[in-house]
Parts: sequence; C-alpha cells; structure tokens
Amino acid sequence: MKNILKIVSYTFAMTFLMIQCKPMPNSTSGDEKTFIIASQAVDCTGVAPMKCLQVKEKESDSWGNFYSNIEGFTYEPGFEYVLKVKTEKIENPPMDGSSIKYTLVQQVSKTKK
Repeated sequence: MKNILKIVSYTFAMTFLMIQCKPMPNSTSGDEKTFIIASQAVDCTGVAPMKCLQVKEKESDSWGNFYSNIEGFTYEPGFEYVLKVKTEKIENPPMDGSSIKYTLVQQVSKTKK
C-alpha cells in the first residue's frame, strides 16, 4: 500500500511539474539582432521602385539593402542608428512581402552624420 501511495504521489508531482513548464519568452517566437542603419537611404527596386535603408549587423560588414520596415522605428535621414531588433517568422507571408517581421526593441544610438 505504501508503494502505491509513493507511486501515485510521484506521478502527481511529475504531472504538476510538467504542466508548470512553459517555454521561455521569445524562445521560439524570434531572435534579437543588432542592426546598424546608414545615414542615407538608397534607391532600390522591390515590387516597385522604392527607397531602402542600408543595414549591416557588424561594423566590418558591407551595407545591404533592407526591403522591409522595422515596426516602432522612425528613420530620419542624416543620422546613423544602432538598433536592437526582434525578428519573428511570419507564418503565411504575403507573396510580395517579407517572411520576417522586424520590431524595434531598443534604439541604442542615433549619431548625426
């Protein structure tokens, strides 16, 4: 009888612990990246001609066109920015849109250029 109580207690405790386990915030929803945004946007062509931000992740990287937008970020020409950005995969992106959503986490710096 004692063994049965121990087994039932153990099973209950393990079930309770399993129910309490939750994924860490952002563990599956996305990553955080640092973007350096150039002081000038450039002409580029996505679906139609447009202006693209110039972005790189490290000082040593080359600038690349950024065809999307960063939710919560307002670009002002003449300033170079360092941003912390959250990236999330979009389940069913539009045919002409990005499969990644970018959201501003923190504006680390804004430097007049």
